[in-house]
Amino acid sequence: MENKDSVLHPEHYTAGEIECIDAIRASMGLESFANYCKGNVIKYVWRWEQKGGIQDLMKAQVYLAWMVEAAQAREAELDAYIEKLRQKKEAEA
Repeated sequence: MENKDSVLHPEHYTAGEIECIDAIRASMGLESFANYCKGNVIKYVWRWEQKGGIQDLMKAQVYLAWMVEAAQAREAELDAYIEKLRQKKEAEA
């Protein structure tokens, strides 16, 4: 079985003070980051038998989990925005 750190925190992406994935996440909105993760899920699932084997499936799981987190956060943002609009409308009535 592959070392979990080689999937979650590969050395070549953690050389600096910030992990590459954190910089990518910070540079995008939640929707864009979810779509970035979706592309990576498709890539790793697509090629797993020809290239990376089980490790590629594990990477797909990681990206899928990040995609779910981003989608949930985006949904929470939208719910909060809708509630704020509802309260504003009630206050104006």
